[in-house]
Amino acid sequence: MKFPSVFRTASPMRFDIKPRYYDPVKEEIDQRTSRIKRELTAEGLISEDDEDLGSYGGGIRGSFAQYRGIKERSGPTMFASTAMIRTVIFLLLLGSIFGYVYLGPVVFEYLAYFAALIGAIYFFFRLKSKKKNV
Repeated sequence: MKFPSVFRTASPMRFDIKPRYYDPVKEEIDQRTSRIKRELTAEGLISEDDEDLGSYGGGIRGSFAQYRGIKERSGPTMFASTAMIRTVIFLLLLGSIFGYVYLGPVVFEYLAYFAALIGAIYFFFRLKSKKKNV
């Protein structure tokens, strides 16, 4: 912790090097593009106040106006989502832990019956919907 002081302490010197790099190919490309732009401006094909195509602002303009809100889930059912499966597994684990603490090993038998009942209901409704389509 630093205490306030009237005197200034010296801060460590930072190493700051600014490298100089010369690329003859890039320099030639820049000269050619500026020459072509001047020629096109002189011929009247482009105006001087046209935006540079390489600027960052061109792609952003109008992007937020095309926003249409959150898309609805296109999955087949709610139970196919990963979050729902993760929640069901978490609740089963939580129920088995608390059941084991309060009821003992018999809770696993109850959970097996409960899982069989849920599976039977699921397959019943799944087969019922398939029979309507046939």
